[in-house]
Amino acid sequence: MKRKKRTGLIISIILAIIVVVGIGGIVHQRFSKASTTTVRLGLVGTDSEPVWDNVRKRLKKQGINIEYVIFNDYVQPDVALKEGKIDMHSCLTRYYFESYNKEQNAHLTSIGNTVISPLGVYSQKYQKIQDLPEGATIAIPNEPTTLGRGLNVLQSAGLIKVKKGSGIKPSLKDIVSNPKNLQFKEVDPATAARALNSVDASIINGNYAVAAKLNPKKDSIYLEPINQAAKPYVNIIAVQAKNKDNKVYKKIVAAYQTEQTEKVINKTYKGAQEAAWPIYGRN
Repeated sequence: MKRKKRTGLIISIILAIIVVVGIGGIVHQRFSKASTTTVRLGLVGTDSEPVWDNVRKRLKKQGINIEYVIFNDYVQPDVALKEGKIDMHSCLTRYYFESYNKEQNAHLTSIGNTVISPLGVYSQKYQKIQDLPEGATIAIPNEPTTLGRGLNVLQSAGLIKVKKGSGIKPSLKDIVSNPKNLQFKEVDPATAARALNSVDASIINGNYAVAAKLNPKKDSIYLEPINQAAKPYVNIIAVQAKNKDNKVYKKIVAAYQTEQTEKVINKTYKGAQEAAWPIYGRN
């Protein structure tokens, strides 16, 4: 009888343990699901996904799930953020973002620097920018901000001078000195690489250069200096101003601004993009 009682007691204990463990597992699963926070991140195209994939993988361990929302132009991310359709975006330069924010009174703010894409001058005919001859034709992106940036790049290379006080957005009319009588052919930014066949040199955005299999550091005849003058072209992570101190969003910025992310940027873009926070600070 004693043996039967003992056996029954042991079986009862085992069953109790199984029940407790099972309930614990269910509670843990429910708690895990409840503690996972999904953040909708706006991106333009898929160029930056390799970097964000790496960051997203690390954030999952912290209970943060990044959900990509892909846009086809640079206007919609700010609009979507303003309207609350996304939680943050990481695809615009500081200059473009601040211009929209001011014009639309959008109440958005930057919470972190990500990358900067130096503008490059490329040529199939000449090895150095100083070798460009008298009357050389240069293809330049026709988007006003990039055109102005391109002119400032040529000024930094010593080829031209633009009107003092024209800031970061000079136009072709603001050129006050052009010793080599350089000619400019305005092109769509996306076609600047293809224009190389018909001009002496072309100014090409970093992402379009990589898409055309050009290595900015090796193939350009001049690369935009990464200095304080280029700070307006740093890409940022943006949120609604009311969420600037959100703890989850701060964790996302912290996960992005790491040495591991910088290594992925260098490996993926080969100079077309560079980590901005080591140069310009975290925000």
